Amino acid sequence: MTEALAALPPLLVEEAVERALKEDLGRAGDITSAAIIPPDARAEAAIAARTPGVIAGLALAGTAFRRLDPSATFDRTLTDGSRVTPGTAVARVSGNARALLSAERVALNFLGHLSGIATLTRRYVDAVAHTHARITCTRKTTPGLRALEKYAVRCGGGSNHRFGLDDAILIKDNHVAVSGGVAEAIRRARAYAGHLVKIEVEVDTLAQLREALAAGAEVVLLDNMPPATLAEAVAIAAGKAVLEASGGITLETVAAVAESGVDYISSGAITHSAPTLDLGLDIAVRG
Repeated sequence: MTEALAALPPLLVEEAVERALKEDLGRAGDITSAAIIPPDARAEAAIAARTPGVIAGLALAGTAFRRLDPSATFDRTLTDGSRVTPGTAVARVSGNARALLSAERVALNFLGHLSGIATLTRRYVDAVAHTHARITCTRKTTPGLRALEKYAVRCGGGSNHRFGLDDAILIKDNHVAVSGGVAEAIRRARAYAGHLVKIEVEVDTLAQLREALAAGAEVVLLDNMPPATLAEAVAIAAGKAVLEASGGITLETVAAVAESGVDYISSGAITHSAPTLDLGLDIAVRG
């Protein structure tokens, strides 16, 4: 994947990095580096993967170093979306030694966290590659990091579900319960929404699926259905609506879910439970 296909707005990157650096530097800055490192010392370092995975978040790492040393150089040896093996260098950085050490943890936190999401997403994507199903994320993201985590999903080959409550209508089971039924909920949503707003409805049974299709739902979320039931749902829908499977889907079960014929498989785990990719920064003092 090229970064042009999954770019992050620079202002978003700068805001996230600024917030993280303020959190880490606190009220007095990096007192360890200030006490030990001469103010004019220079250093260079390489960031390398220690475990296999997929890289995401290089822009944030580079911004962290340059925020503390505007003259620092950050040379990427790979692009986001690249697969790495242990020992692979992903970037090299040089600049003021104090600045590099002060920015190191923020840079690696972003890079490791987002690369972990990209890595887990890629495992799901690879598991369903023999089908037409696409892996998509959810709103189960870290507060304040949603756009970054959804970017990481794209770097891993996944696609993005809605970014918030304001960009698509998703009628969940509680909406259905309060409004009095699937058809009534869809009717109200259609009366409210503009023509550019998609309407998706969650169903728990095949009977609800038939009701949703009759009411004109454009997308139907099939919640917690086993593969055999999902295959029945695909046959019933017969292409009248986009079908999304969701609910407790794991790496062990995702292939069977995809083989049912659904169009999308949504997973909260790829963002909220992805292990951090282990990356390290090895620094060498230049003088």
